[in-house]
Amino acid sequence: MVFNVKDNMLHTKTDYPHAIHVIENTWIPLSDGTRLAARIWLPETAEQKPAPAILEYIPYRKNDFTALRDSIRHPYFAGHGYACIRVDMRGSGDSDGIMYDEYLKQEQDDALEVLAWLEKQPWCTGAVGIIGKSWGGFNGLQIAARRPPQLKAVITLCSTDDRYADDVHYMGGCLLASDMLWWASIMLVYNARPPDPRFVGEQWREMWLERLEKTPPFVEAWLSHQRRDAFWQHGSVCENYADITCPIFAVGGWADGYTNAIPRLLEGLSCPKLGLIGPWAHEYPEVAVPGPQIGFLQECLRWWDHWLKGRDTGIMQEPLLRAWLQESVPPQVDYAVRPGRWVAERVWTADSIQKQVYQLLVNRHQLAGDGGQSTTPPDHRPLLITDGLTIPSVQTHGLYAGVWCPFGQPGDLASDQRIEDGLSTCFTSPPLPERQEILGFPEVTLTLSADKPNALVAVRLCDVAPNGASTLVSWGLLNLTHRISHAEPTPLIPGEHYTVTVRLNAIGYALPAGHQWCVALAPTYWPHAWPSPEAVTLTLFAGQLSLPVRPLQQTADEQVSFLSPEVAPLMQREVLRTDARNRTVQHDLRTGASILTDYADEGRRRLLPDGIEFDTVGNDTYTIVEGDPLSASVRCERSIQIGRGAWQTRVDGVSTMTADATKFYVTNTLDAYEGNTRVFAKTWTFTVRRDLV
Repeated sequence: MVFNVKDNMLHTKTDYPHAIHVIENTWIPLSDGTRLAARIWLPETAEQKPAPAILEYIPYRKNDFTALRDSIRHPYFAGHGYACIRVDMRGSGDSDGIMYDEYLKQEQDDALEVLAWLEKQPWCTGAVGIIGKSWGGFNGLQIAARRPPQLKAVITLCSTDDRYADDVHYMGGCLLASDMLWWASIMLVYNARPPDPRFVGEQWREMWLERLEKTPPFVEAWLSHQRRDAFWQHGSVCENYADITCPIFAVGGWADGYTNAIPRLLEGLSCPKLGLIGPWAHEYPEVAVPGPQIGFLQECLRWWDHWLKGRDTGIMQEPLLRAWLQESVPPQVDYAVRPGRWVAERVWTADSIQKQVYQLLVNRHQLAGDGGQSTTPPDHRPLLITDGLTIPSVQTHGLYAGVWCPFGQPGDLASDQRIEDGLSTCFTSPPLPERQEILGFPEVTLTLSADKPNALVAVRLCDVAPNGASTLVSWGLLNLTHRISHAEPTPLIPGEHYTVTVRLNAIGYALPAGHQWCVALAPTYWPHAWPSPEAVTLTLFAGQLSLPVRPLQQTADEQVSFLSPEVAPLMQREVLRTDARNRTVQHDLRTGASILTDYADEGRRRLLPDGIEFDTVGNDTYTIVEGDPLSASVRCERSIQIGRGAWQTRVDGVSTMTADATKFYVTNTLDAYEGNTRVFAKTWTFTVRRDLV
């Protein structure tokens, strides 16, 4: 995970209505004796004139790894009259305790105590908002569902309402080979970092060794729950949207891995709500790429001023959803700016979205339109044809799909899909006679059979330009044993016909006249989907593509505009080593082995005047041999260093995952060093039964 703020993105604001007082570290006592570490930014007058509070509650270390990104946001809000609090969760940073997994009830319980503590502070009015991206966006929603009286509003960025459907573990009932072990390996070494002796004193080593010994590899729990059971239902606010009554501002980007939650929240929540989707990756919109960036902190102030200070800022007169409708572009693995325009939706319900239906002409590999807009429901079953089309497994399909959750780093996005199209079965429309705009969830309904009891289907939607270039627009996965239920999967009967609907990721996109839609189907998508235990051949009998279209007459959209981005001054620091990224694919034509390697050096920095230094280097390798789905393997290597002067520490971790036809095999190793002396070494090895995955 990269927390990397580049100077050329920043428009710095230094003049604020309030002078700012910073408390580098304070302790928040919990009822069980645990202390949580917090950094606080206050308006200087807050002791005399209390201010509303804004809480960010995450496990990513306030003193070093998120100090740079915190420095451009929390002082900005404090300068505008808010008390801002950045809390290290239990078991992270300088806080006491152990972190046993993500999003546990203990995490929420601690947050409720933090909110109660804030309410009692003399500098706080008692009204609190929560802001957070990713983990902090998740728990902002989860805490809101607990209805603490102090919590008046939430800004959730790049998060999800459904931990099973849209997170790094599973997608469409398929195990995310690209991300489950990758993220677990990151959290293993993140949790193994020591607290800072500058704040916790001589007990730092004792706290560190306890963390090293007691913190488990999260992947074991995640892999042990391959169905959508109570484990994933916990923390998934979609289980009962009515639990949330405080206002929610949901924000994300089309390049992010978590955008699907935003339209679902807008439809499901009954509380005051707004949605904002830009072209961005997994980052805050004032610095995110692809651009354009916006004045997001000013939007946050409009939200906070309305809900925490009772001022009419006009924010609740904005459309329910403001979204960036992307224009067609040639395929690239990164973009500085994604051309498009802002569009507005005052209403967002399933009934408000018009559909354009294209039939998959199985005998001609073509998409045929129905001649106009349609209200055909997604579960409509097209007429069967007698001759089926076989779709064989190509294990290397998917290597050019890009990363599952881009952070805006070079190489994150999908490259030209012509290679992938050649490894799948494609259905292409004639060139469109006029422009077509879509906003929402594309869906593909298929009638098919499989020759094995365990199979998956991957669906890609691409924009094919007149010159043949193929740009990935959206994609989706479905484990066909989950065709009826993610909670109770059932094996397929080989040869039997099934009709299934695959919902693709939400997208806003404009296809120009002369371009073609392409639907690509395959029973593999490595490394996003862990392959089925046997090579599968699907047989397709019929299908249709349903697109959520925006009428072209709606192009005279309601005006949507934002101020230019501005931030507080970035914390002073020295760059001791610059960051680097290499993402490569190697094919051995003799053995059929393909290796995707993703190497990321996040660089080394020294923060001033504190003097703390830190860096992270990671290398992730995904290997598969053509024709052999059981050859799939993932290896994740991480090394993190933190130090100041004579105090220097390093943590190295290696995680591996393989499978045979019936089991997954996972190994995690962790080595910790104080200076050049190894002070800890441990290996965890476990086996988990494959449960129709």
